[in-house]
Parts: sequence; structure tokens; C-alpha cells
Amino acid sequence: MMPRVGGQILWLLLSVAVLLLDQLSKFWASAALNYADPVAVLPFFNLTLLHNPGAAFSFLADASGWQRWFFTVLALAIAVVLVVWMSRLRREETWTAAALALVIGGALGNMIDRLLYGYVVDFLDFYLGSYHWPAFNIADAAITIGVAILLVVSFRPEARPDSEQKESS
Repeated sequence: MMPRVGGQILWLLLSVAVLLLDQLSKFWASAALNYADPVAVLPFFNLTLLHNPGAAFSFLADASGWQRWFFTVLALAIAVVLVVWMSRLRREETWTAAALALVIGGALGNMIDRLLYGYVVDFLDFYLGSYHWPAFNIADAAITIGVAILLVVSFRPEARPDSEQKESS
């Protein structure tokens, strides 16, 4: 089957928009906020500049530095696989295309941080009482939303292959 790229090019613009919004917001946070000094915005939300050399929830943050390159290569590989997947989608698979675009943009946004700084810039700090959710950024939010959409789409009956739908009818 030959990949159909033309119909999904517009979805890659969503990836670019996520990437730009992510990088601009991180640039602003790095310029406007003092490291680890929370700025209260709402009773459950601060802007707090933090640097995460690891992955989600600071996984492997204390490793010796190899994780920078591991997560950089992983993000690039994931983005390439998702672009290929997107190129093979049918026109009507808009939710899947949108989800893939969000994940691609987020993965590349965090990859750029790792390449430039050796860490990911985080600054969104939500909390309840004294419990703080790990700080995150626009790229992380896009990845999370994209994965959530993919999960929802995968459970819809029309998401199953045709042969499976016929058997269950």
C-alpha cells in the first residue's frame, strides 16, 4: 500500500503549531520566571520554572547524562513512526490524525529542549493543598491529550478492522 501524504499534510500544521506554542511559552517562562520560584496565578495553579533532565515525572533525572541522548533519539523515532502512521490514515480518520499531530508536536518540542539545553523546560504547576502534580509544559499537555484521544478512538467500534466488525455483528 502506497502512503497517502497529501491528505495529512494539513495535520502536520497542527504539529508545527504545538511545537511553536511550546517553544515560545518555554522561552517566555525562562525569561520571565526565576528558577523554582512559584508565581501564584490561581488557588490551584502556579507558574514555576523547573528543568527536567529526565522524562515524565522526572524519570531517570538523576542518571549520568545518557538519558538526554536516549530520550532525544526516542522522541525522533516516535515522531517518524507517527508521521508514517499519519500518512497511511484514511481521510475520515480525523481524530486519529489530530491525536498523532499533537503527539508529534509535543515530542519534537521536548526533543528540541533536550538538544539545546540537556533538559526540558517545565513551568505549569498545578496543586491541591500541599500536593503538587509534577510541573509540565505545553508539549507534555499535547502528548497527554493526543494519547488520550488515541485511547478513546481505539475503543470505538468503527476503529476495529472490517473483518473484526463483521465477525462481531
